Amino acid sequence: MVVHNIPPVFDKNSEILILGSFPSVKSRETKFFYGHKQNRFWKIVAEIFDCSVPQTVNEKKRFLIDNHIALWDVIAQCEITGSSDLSIKNAEANNLDIILNSANIKKIFVNGKTAERYYNKYLFEKIGINAVCLPSTSPANAAYSFEKLKKEWSKIKL
Repeated sequence: MVVHNIPPVFDKNSEILILGSFPSVKSRETKFFYGHKQNRFWKIVAEIFDCSVPQTVNEKKRFLIDNHIALWDVIAQCEITGSSDLSIKNAEANNLDIILNSANIKKIFVNGKTAERYYNKYLFEKIGINAVCLPSTSPANAAYSFEKLKKEWSKIKL
């Protein structure tokens, strides 16, 4: 069983919540979200909010807070082979109350179909908020060009 080792990023002014599925090996090593250099998450969100791409963990946290974004993952722990979402078994969900009880979340987005599947399976009934599924920013999602991703992800700007 692999345990999620990255705390959520949010504050009381967070208005949107973006949830991934489970951190990649690289993210678990760096102890921060979307740590693989090929993942397009940071480039996409920076462009949408007309900011330079944050490089350090502190810059990434500041970017999220400044843009009222809360960030975490659906899964708290699971069996996983490497970084493969397809290999996830015996997943247990994170308790989103820590964010939802202290932030002003207006909308929830999930990063990809795996996050959507686990959100709907474990969290939707408890929370009662539909999550908007956005195409995965993973480099494995080669069907989406940067421009196509940017267009879809622009929905996060409330």
